[in-house]
Amino acid sequence: MDNNFDDIVKKLENNELWDFHGGVFPAEQKTLSNQNLIAQLPLSKYLYVPVKQHIGVEGQVIVSEGQAVLKGEPLTQSSNPFAVPIHAPSSGKILSIGEHVSAHPSGLPELTIKIETDQQDRWLPLTPMVDYQKQSKMDVIGAICNAGISGMGGAGFPTHIKIGTTKQVEFLIINGVECEPYITSDDRLMREHAWQIRQGIDVLCHLLNPKCVVIAIEKNKPEAIEAMEVACKENSNYQVVDIPTKYPAGGEKQLIQVLTNREVPAKGLPIDVGVIMHNVGTCFAVSDAIFSGKPLVQRVVTVTGGAVETPGNFWAPIGTPVSHLFNEANYNSKAQKQPQAIMGGPMMGFSITDESVPVVKTTNCILLPDAKESQTRKEQACIRCGACADVCPANLLPQQLFWHAKGKELDKAQDYNLFDCIECGACAYVCPSDIPLVHYYRVAKSEIKLEQDEKVKADKARERFEKRAARLIAEQEARDEKHRLAAEARKQAMSDSGNTAKDKIAAALARAKAKKEATAKGMSNADESIAPHKANENSGTKASSNERVQAAIARAKAKKEAAQKALQQTESKTANLEPTEISDTDSADSKVMLQDADVADTLDNKDKPAIDKKAKVAAAIAKAKAKKLAQQQEEKEAENSIGYPDNTNSAVEKNTKETQSDDIQAENLALKKQRVAAAVAKAKAKKLAANSDQVIADDVTTKQDTLQSLDKDNKESQGLDQKKQRIAAAVAKAKAKKAAKDASQKTEDDKS
Repeated sequence: MDNNFDDIVKKLENNELWDFHGGVFPAEQKTLSNQNLIAQLPLSKYLYVPVKQHIGVEGQVIVSEGQAVLKGEPLTQSSNPFAVPIHAPSSGKILSIGEHVSAHPSGLPELTIKIETDQQDRWLPLTPMVDYQKQSKMDVIGAICNAGISGMGGAGFPTHIKIGTTKQVEFLIINGVECEPYITSDDRLMREHAWQIRQGIDVLCHLLNPKCVVIAIEKNKPEAIEAMEVACKENSNYQVVDIPTKYPAGGEKQLIQVLTNREVPAKGLPIDVGVIMHNVGTCFAVSDAIFSGKPLVQRVVTVTGGAVETPGNFWAPIGTPVSHLFNEANYNSKAQKQPQAIMGGPMMGFSITDESVPVVKTTNCILLPDAKESQTRKEQACIRCGACADVCPANLLPQQLFWHAKGKELDKAQDYNLFDCIECGACAYVCPSDIPLVHYYRVAKSEIKLEQDEKVKADKARERFEKRAARLIAEQEARDEKHRLAAEARKQAMSDSGNTAKDKIAAALARAKAKKEATAKGMSNADESIAPHKANENSGTKASSNERVQAAIARAKAKKEAAQKALQQTESKTANLEPTEISDTDSADSKVMLQDADVADTLDNKDKPAIDKKAKVAAAIAKAKAKKLAQQQEEKEAENSIGYPDNTNSAVEKNTKETQSDDIQAENLALKKQRVAAAVAKAKAKKLAANSDQVIADDVTTKQDTLQSLDKDNKESQGLDQKKQRIAAAVAKAKAKKAAKDASQKTEDDKS
C-alpha cells in the first residue's frame, strides 16, 4: 500500500482516490433546505450561552448578574490551554448565571449565562489583524484562541491547539463533505462565502505551512465545488477534490483514508500521519476573527424536516433557543404523531428534551421529521446477521460491542475498541432488528468515562493520602531527629557544664588552700607580733580578722591571770582568817557587789544562829576550785575559738563573716562558765554544810542574780570584759571577808 507524499499528490491531481471499509447510502434529503440563501435569524428575547461548548475545560466567568454587555464581549477567560472563551452573542443585560438544560443527549443541566437582549445588537469595538503575515505565529494563534473558535463540524476540539502543533504537516484537509442526510449548512456556506473560507485557509497555511492543501467536497454538491474552485484557482497548491457520495465519508479518519490512504492509529490523532483537518465552518470563523476581529458568536444552522413548512439555513446567534428556530421555519407540530426534534442529522443526532435547549458552536442542524420520517419500530432480538459489521466504517465488530455494552462488561467492550466507534449510526441503519446500537455505545462510553473520572479522583485521593502519610512520617522523623539533636546538645552541654563545675570546684579548692595557707601564715605572724602597734586599721578585712584573733588571745590570757591571782588571794585570806578590803582601783560595779554582800552578811547575823565556820571555809575552798576549773575551761574554749593551726581556715572565715561579734560571744561564754561554776560550788556547799549550806547557797544565788542583772545592763558597753573581771574579784573578796568575819565571831563566842 503506497502512501508516499508525491504519489498521493499525483493521484489527487488525477482524481484517483481510495475507499474505506463499509458505509451506507441513505436518502440524502438535502434539497429541502439548500435551495435558499442563508437567512439572518431575528434576535431572540433571551439567549442561553453555555460556559462550555467544546472538548476541554470551561473558562472562569468574568461577568456578573445585572451587568450590561456588548456583542462580542468576553464572558469567560482562562489560562488553561484547553479552555476556549465564550462571548456575548448580542448586546443586552446578564439576567442570571446558573444551571440550564444542555445541548447533550442526556439533557443534564450545565452552567449557562442567560442574557436579555436589547435588540440593538451593538458590537464591542473590534480590532482586526489585516497584516497577520507580519505578526508572529503566536500572536495569530492567540487571536484565534481569544475569538473562541473550536471545531464546528465535529466534537468541538479547540482550534488553537490543532494549529499550534510543532510537527511537520504534509496535508491540510478542509472538510466540506457534509455527508449526513438533511444537513446543508456547509453547502450553503461554501456557495455564498467561498472567498472568506479561502482567506481562513490562507491563515491556517501561514500557521501550519503544509506541503499540500486539499479541499474535499462530496459530489452531490456541484455548486459548492465550483465556488471553491473559483476561490482557490489563484493558488496551485490548493486542490479541490470531489469524493464519492457515501456515508460516512465526512468522518475524519474515513476522509483521511479516502484522500491519502493513511489510517490514523487507534487512540491516535491525524497529526500522527502528517495530516491536519479543519471544517469549512471553522475556516470561515478564522477569517472573521483575523480580518474582521469578530469572535465566534454565530453559526449557520440548518432547520429542516417534513414537519417544517419553510426549511432553510439561518445565521443563528450562539445561545438561541431551538424554539425560536422552530418559529422562523414555521414548524407544524400537527405533522407529527408526537412532538420530536433532533439536534444534528438523522444518523448522528440526538433527541432534544426541551425546546429551550440553546444552539452551540457544534450545532449544524435542527431536524423536525414528520410522522413518516420518524416512524420507528420496536427493538427485537439480535439475529446475528453480521450486517452491522459489514457497514462499520471503523472496521469494528458492532455486534460484540453491543453484547458487552448491554451486559455492562465495560472492560471487554474496551477490548473491542469501543472508543474507535465514531457513532455514525451506519450499523443501526442496516440492523434488521431495529436495535439502537449507537445508543448502547454512547451509554457504555459515558459509564466508562464516569468510571475513569472516579478512578482519577480515587487516584488523586490516594496520592494525596500517600503524600500526607509520607509528610507525616517525614515530620515525625524530623521531630525525632530534632529531639535527638537536642538530647545530644543537652548531653554535650551537661558534659561541658560538668567540666566547668569540676574546674570551678578545683578553683575553689585551690582558693581555699591558698586562703588556709595565707591564714596560717597570718596566725603565725600574729603569734609572733601580738603587740598593739602592729595593728593597722586600714589593712582591710583580712587584717581586721587577725587583730580580732590577737585581741581574743590577749583577753583570754588576762582572764586566766586574773582568775589565778584571785584564787591565790582567796586561799591566802581564808587560811589566815584575815579580812581583806576592796582595793581603791575597783570600779563602781564592784562596790555595788560588795554592798550586796554586806547586806547578805547582815541578814545572816540577824536571822541565823552561828554557823559552823569550818563548813563555811570548806565551802569557800570548793567554790574557789570550781571557779578555777571554770576559768581553765573558758580559756580552752577561747583558744579553740581563735583558731589554732588545726582549724585555722574555719576560724578565720568565721571571724571574717561575724564582724565585731567575737568579743561579745567570748564574754557571754565566760559569764555562762561562771554561773556553772557557782552552781557547782553551791551544790558542794550543800553537801558539806547540810542545813547551813542552804543559807550560803541562797546568798550565792542572790549574788549571782545581781551579777546577771549587771551583766545584762552592761552587755553592750565597750569595757564589759574588764568590769566583769573586777566584779568577779570583788565577789571573791566579799566571800573571803564574810568567811573571816564568821571565823572572828566564832572565836569571840568561844572566848566568852
